[in-house]
Amino acid sequence: MARLIGLNFHGIGTPARDLEEGEAPYWLSRAQFSDVLDRVAASPDPKAFVLTFDDGNLSDYEIALPALNQRGLTATFFVLTGRLDETGSLARDHVKALLAAGMGIGSHGIAHVAWSELEAETLEQELTQSRDVLQELCGGPVTKAGIPFGRYNARVLRALRRNGYRTAFSSDTGYMSDTAFLRPRTSLRGDMTPTEIDAILAGQMPAARRLRRAVGMIRKQLLPLR
Repeated sequence: MARLIGLNFHGIGTPARDLEEGEAPYWLSRAQFSDVLDRVAASPDPKAFVLTFDDGNLSDYEIALPALNQRGLTATFFVLTGRLDETGSLARDHVKALLAAGMGIGSHGIAHVAWSELEAETLEQELTQSRDVLQELCGGPVTKAGIPFGRYNARVLRALRRNGYRTAFSSDTGYMSDTAFLRPRTSLRGDMTPTEIDAILAGQMPAARRLRRAVGMIRKQLLPLR
C-alpha cells in the first residue's frame, strides 16, 4: 500500500466563463500552475503525486493538457456533464482528447451541487446520468468520482459504491492510500503562500490537524446510518 499525495486543481489562468460564488480563489495563475507541475516532475518520485482536476473547465484542455504532456505527467479529470459544450467549459471532443492523451476521466456529477444535501432520487441521477454520458464519450467504464466541494457522508459513499464507482476523491487533505475507496486530496488555491504549497508538496501536516482529519473522515463515513 503506497502513501500518495493528492493535488487537486480547478481552473488555470483567466476564466472563460462567469464563476460561481466561491470559485475564484481556486483558480491558479499559469505561473503558479507551472511551478507546481515543475516541482512534481522534478521530485524523486513523481508517481507519488496523484493529480486531479475538478469542474471540467476549458483550461483543463487548453492549459493543463499540454503542460502535463510536456512534463510526462498524467492526471484524472472529473467532469461536470451539465457544463459540457458550454462556453468556458470542456466540449465533448476535449474529453475524448484528454482520454486519448492517456488521462483519466471521472464524474463530478451533472450540476455543481453538494451531493450530501441531495434527496436520494436526485443523488442517484447525479451519479448515474453523469457516468452514462461519460461512458458513452469514453467508450468504456467510468469508475472514479470527484466529490463536489469535498462534501460527503455515509449515504453518499453508499450510493457511489452501489452505482459501480470504485474510487471516490474527497477534499480531506493529507495522504491517500492507493488501495482505499475514499481518497483525500488537497485543493490548491491561488491565494496560498509559497510556504503553504511547500508543506502540501512535502506531505506535511501538524499532528493536531491529522487527528482532526482522521476523526472527521471516520464520522462522515459512518453517518448517517441510513
